[in-house]
Amino acid sequence: MFKTKKDLPVAQAEQEAYSSGEVARIAGVSLRQLQWWDERNVVSPRQEGHKRVYLPQEVVEVSVIAELRRKGFSLQKIRRVLRFLQKEMGRRLSDAVANESDVHLITDGRNIYLEDQPDRIIDVLKNAKQPMFLVCVTDQLRRFQVSTGRKPVKSEGSGPVARTKIG
Repeated sequence: MFKTKKDLPVAQAEQEAYSSGEVARIAGVSLRQLQWWDERNVVSPRQEGHKRVYLPQEVVEVSVIAELRRKGFSLQKIRRVLRFLQKEMGRRLSDAVANESDVHLITDGRNIYLEDQPDRIIDVLKNAKQPMFLVCVTDQLRRFQVSTGRKPVKSEGSGPVARTKIG
């Protein structure tokens, strides 16, 4: 019933690594939670003897998963996101939340979306094959300004809270 783990490869041994205690502190989870996620292959760190050793991208993944759990997402839903990223996008969770990434993870508290192109968002939890396409109002305003050569005049009530009654 003992699961064998891979030791750190030589190429990754030089990379910065974090102990379970450090990861638990950084992510705000218990050591038992880390162990449980490892046993269920949610995030599986490397082994050095009997100790779990986390690489930086795994620490990021643990932190994001912990935050999604705190927001009320079930581990089942999170695993769907992880599978989708891996199988459909060839990415890891840490890739989707990196600052320089061209893939972004977005949530409204109920659903988890993936932005994989500047004008496309995929609802990973519902129908990942049916993307939503975005129209950026700011881009359309800029296009209008460039085509007319002038900026529109702001009226008194045109702030973000202004509403127009229809009908």
